[in-house]
Amino acid sequence: MPLDAELGKKMLQLITSRYDDRHWRKKIEKTLSLPQSGVADPIQQQIFMYLKLGLKAYKSRRADPDSWIIGGYATKEVVERAKFQPHLVGSSLKKADVPFLGTDPGDEVTEGWWEEMLVQWFDVPEEDRPTDDAAEDKSGDSSRSENDENVKRPV
Repeated sequence: MPLDAELGKKMLQLITSRYDDRHWRKKIEKTLSLPQSGVADPIQQQIFMYLKLGLKAYKSRRADPDSWIIGGYATKEVVERAKFQPHLVGSSLKKADVPFLGTDPGDEVTEGWWEEMLVQWFDVPEEDRPTDDAAEDKSGDSSRSENDENVKRPV
């Protein structure tokens, strides 16, 4: 189940405000390496992809994992560009969509919160997963399959 609007906003605030904190750099890099499908809100998804592409370091054609430019002037420039020129992020974005970028998400965003955010990024809702009992009910009654096994088939 992708992140809702509130969690998505906090995740984007974390990326755009704590990039100079050495403690958070690896977590921000891990977050940027996640697929965009984990963000539900289309505006936040555009911002996430802009940050993901803007902060990706040059990579040769080898099969190396992605590396990121986190910290320093280059990161600040990408964040400021998204905040003050939102049309560069997406043509439908307005300044009202990006005022939270660069502001700290607050004290409740800790390592525990980050781990819970990762769980929710990949979490699949319970009702979408078929259970074993439901699968048996959909396939029909089990007595029919037992009878089918006892029938001799021509070889």
